[in-house]
Amino acid sequence: MNKTYIIAEAGVNHNGDMNRAKEMICEAKKAGADAVKFQTYVTENLVSKQASKAEYQIKNTSNEETQFNMLKKLELSFEEFQKLSIYAKEIGIDFLSTPFDEDSIDFLSQLSMRFWKIPSGEITNKPYLIKLAKTKKPIILSTGMSTIEEISDALEVFDDYNRDNITLLHCNTEYPTPYGDVNLAAMKTMKEEFNLQVGYSDHTEGIEVPVAAVALGASVIEKHFTLNKALPGPDHKASLEPNELTKMIKSIRNIEKAMGDGVKMPSESEMKNITVARKSIVAKCPINKGEEFTEKNLAVKRPGEGISPMKWFDILGRKAKKDFEEDELIEI
Repeated sequence: MNKTYIIAEAGVNHNGDMNRAKEMICEAKKAGADAVKFQTYVTENLVSKQASKAEYQIKNTSNEETQFNMLKKLELSFEEFQKLSIYAKEIGIDFLSTPFDEDSIDFLSQLSMRFWKIPSGEITNKPYLIKLAKTKKPIILSTGMSTIEEISDALEVFDDYNRDNITLLHCNTEYPTPYGDVNLAAMKTMKEEFNLQVGYSDHTEGIEVPVAAVALGASVIEKHFTLNKALPGPDHKASLEPNELTKMIKSIRNIEKAMGDGVKMPSESEMKNITVARKSIVAKCPINKGEEFTEKNLAVKRPGEGISPMKWFDILGRKAKKDFEEDELIEI
């Protein structure tokens, strides 16, 4: 099984604090993530001043502030993101940031990111998709809130550019996502429908679902994390703390090892147990040389060092070539 690419989603959980953002890069690296990802935007380009907040944002932030004011407080400058990119490279973790407007695309294009990560909310933003498609850089596309038809429409934008270099992430954009709404089986549907790599962007509580997604074939996992779930802000409560992120990544790496190559045969580690756990044909009672083997004088017992019980009917009716004591392995 190929290694799953794990994105530790810092998002806006730095709360607009550059030092906290740097600390998050460190924690993502320590946890074993392949990449740490932020969100780059110019608030004035992203949202109107009258836009309302999502229900989960209202629960986790001040009821009186608008979405514009909330996002403005969480915004980092292009210069700060450039410094974060350099810092991530210095400590050896991929830096990613999702652009939420065209100015941010222009800026992030200068940072030599390995690919673009498109958020679910932009899947119907055709001008945005076209601008990213023209860069011909690999794409990871989240599909939260989308139908198959909407995903197909978005992919058409990339047909003349890099359609084959796209990974689709199944996603549910409720924070946190109820387990009953996850629908991991949709990953298989998307893979079959579009013949592309698939992954999973997770917003559930805990680590079980992303680990299960890897077992189902996810090539990319994205998961929000925070330094402290008690911090103020829209996404902290639905995020993992560093120790939980570490546990998730270790679990995913264990699942990768456990998936194996699909060939059904004894593993090297269990070969030594075959003779201990399996059985052989033995003498049920003393048997004299020349005596016929019957169901009355033969039994099947451990260890499996002798004739396999699968040969039972081949042995019945044959004559003993020597004397056998009780429990002695039968020889022919």
